[in-house]
Amino acid sequence: MKPIIFISRRLPEAMMEKLADYFEICCNPQNRNLDHAELLAGAQKCDVMITMLADSIDREILASNPRLKGVCNYAVGYNNIDVAAATELGIPVCNTPGVLTETTADLAWALLMSAARRIVESDRFTRAGKFTGWAPCLLLGEDIYGKTLGIIGAGRIGEAVARRSCGFSMHILYTSHNRNEYLENDLQAQKVELAELLQKSDFISLHVPYNEQTHHLIGKEELAMMKKTAVLINTARGQVIDESALIKALKEYQIAAAGLDVFYSEPEIPQEMRDLENIVIVPHIGSASLETRTRMAQLALDCARACIEHTMPPAIVNPEVLKN
Repeated sequence: MKPIIFISRRLPEAMMEKLADYFEICCNPQNRNLDHAELLAGAQKCDVMITMLADSIDREILASNPRLKGVCNYAVGYNNIDVAAATELGIPVCNTPGVLTETTADLAWALLMSAARRIVESDRFTRAGKFTGWAPCLLLGEDIYGKTLGIIGAGRIGEAVARRSCGFSMHILYTSHNRNEYLENDLQAQKVELAELLQKSDFISLHVPYNEQTHHLIGKEELAMMKKTAVLINTARGQVIDESALIKALKEYQIAAAGLDVFYSEPEIPQEMRDLENIVIVPHIGSASLETRTRMAQLALDCARACIEHTMPPAIVNPEVLKN
């Protein structure tokens, strides 16, 4: 008999076929997130799970099935999973790092350019038939070339975003727990404290994981440090920004604009935010290319197989559970 895998949202079709070669599949048939009771029911009848970032996998779910051999999160982040409880229960927790780096960096730049040059606002303006001809002061935005880019979190994605700035001859500032020698040696980036980065950067892009230390990393005080012409980009996690403070700063043009792929209480987005003209909002599509989502699914499959076979998965958050 094949081991049973529970998948909380359907994956790209080619990967569903690959998964079927190795597993008996139990998959959420609905095009929506599952609630706690549904996730609990799914966990109780499988050997391994593939979960989404929106799924809250708590101790109750993890402890509900003694034969559960692994939880593979279809994301880089894993703050939705009680990793401490999983470790205590001897359950490997896996994620999908690396394979979505370049695609997410592309999206960060799409947001940066769209927000800076008022692309979405201009599109709405033109479609509404308001364009009556070229005008010197029509929808003026911000230059990108030669400006200062601030990277908050210089990991894989932050580094990839910085690398893309070379074509725009930008000066790079970054803040990170660790020094990034590539950024400093190859891109002449400077490592600075957060306050200096906020004060000097024209564009600020967030690339930190969500945890207690990064909760509301950008709040009222941090927004007040930024230039009035600054553009803030977030492809990390919604909770890294104090959403209410950001809305107020954008309303009062304390900063020029923002571009967000993630939100505080996804999928809920405050109406006040949706009504703003100086923000570009997209529905968490940082990794949303067919190629990347397929690579993510392949990595999740490889991790799931390793969990079943009691071997070390290629991407594991708590490797200590398999070292004994």
